Amino acid sequence: MVGGGQLARMTQQAAIALGQSLAVLAESPDDSAALVCRDVSVGAPNDLAALRAFAAHCDVLTFDHEHVPGEMLRTLQSEGVAVYPSPDALIYAQDKAHMRRRLAELGIPVPAFEVCAAGEMPGRITTFAEKNGWPVVVKVARGGYDGHGVWMVDGPSEIPAVPAAPTFPPIPPEAIVVLEQRVPLVRELAAVVARSPFGQAAAWPVVETVQRDGMCVEVVAPAQGLDPARAAAATELALRIADALGVVGVLAVELFEVPPSAAAPDGLLVNELAMRPHNSGHWTIDGSVTSQFEQHLRAVLDYPLGSTVPVAPVTVMANVLGGAAGDGVGEVGGGGDGAAAGAGAGDEAPDGGSIGMDERVHHLAARFPDVKVHLYGKAFRPGRKLGHVTVTGDDAGALRRRAALAAEWLGSGVWADGYQIHPVGDRQVLRRADGLTGRHGVSTVRHEGQGRI
Repeated sequence: MVGGGQLARMTQQAAIALGQSLAVLAESPDDSAALVCRDVSVGAPNDLAALRAFAAHCDVLTFDHEHVPGEMLRTLQSEGVAVYPSPDALIYAQDKAHMRRRLAELGIPVPAFEVCAAGEMPGRITTFAEKNGWPVVVKVARGGYDGHGVWMVDGPSEIPAVPAAPTFPPIPPEAIVVLEQRVPLVRELAAVVARSPFGQAAAWPVVETVQRDGMCVEVVAPAQGLDPARAAAATELALRIADALGVVGVLAVELFEVPPSAAAPDGLLVNELAMRPHNSGHWTIDGSVTSQFEQHLRAVLDYPLGSTVPVAPVTVMANVLGGAAGDGVGEVGGGGDGAAAGAGAGDEAPDGGSIGMDERVHHLAARFPDVKVHLYGKAFRPGRKLGHVTVTGDDAGALRRRAALAAEWLGSGVWADGYQIHPVGDRQVLRRADGLTGRHGVSTVRHEGQGRI
């Protein structure tokens, strides 16, 4: 797997169960996957020599990101390397302009769009808005992620600010950008499917994704209140795209749910594509018979695909994002995480700022023993994805509240509902909003599906 991020880290866990050995090409030995994989090569994904040396001892080459140049992958293919997904498919996840044009050719519903060079933007944005209205969404064709490289232009006065936006490197005049109509969004959905070289395909339930500042913060599986016909249309759309583009592996199709119209007869527009395990599919680790990570391996190895049946009526995944600058806990995912080291039970500040990640996990497990925690071993940075939590059950509202509380606590050391951890003598007492208390380690806990201890 080219890329050593959290997707490769979680793929490694799936590989172990399948009896496979996952080799990782990481840019640093401190990358998330490099910390847990035995077979790690260090090199850049755009270095042909590094790719060639890495691929020489692999049966199949796949990816945890889209940043490998297509021409290098074609070179490897010509040398006999099995590359999945192929560069001919991957281009549609790497380049938004190629993706928009190809999907439009296939008759797939997409927002109204135009493609132009960045140097042409001032005039082109104005002309586009005259036809499609303000605001106009501007996206770099390559390299954008988690809201970076995307701008909302509300009117002509904001056009000059786009190329110099501080959240993305300056855009050279020759760079390609995509102008899109802002759609009347109801909510965002994702249809995640997998396809093998043989052509077998499988799909998980359509999920709702909740975004904040361009980054996914929550996934609800299945999407609550989604019309069954619309859910079926979303799944059919994703399977059709996977087949038409020749995708091998996991394909995540990010969708806008919109009011039905001539341009979107099923109330769906395609936003983005990802040809790898995706944040919208993390819930499958704990919420499905087969996780997206296992399924991706099955697909690229041309194994029969696994069952995608959910194991619970509802699963909620919430991303753990690094809190404010004062809440950092060093490297996340191990016991020796900076602030936690040497901190005794009575050393915690009321705001949680002095509590390391190990202690946060400890207290989370005491309060919500049903919440599953997945940490990525990443160094702390405000707003960075440090991990995710998952909870399953049958009450979507209660699950969303619990997942949000757990994710916020792990990211910032603060319980958003005012839950407090108080030192009482030499014992640690957990005080809940409902007044229940318990001794640290033998906590009094109530939650759905369990009794009182």
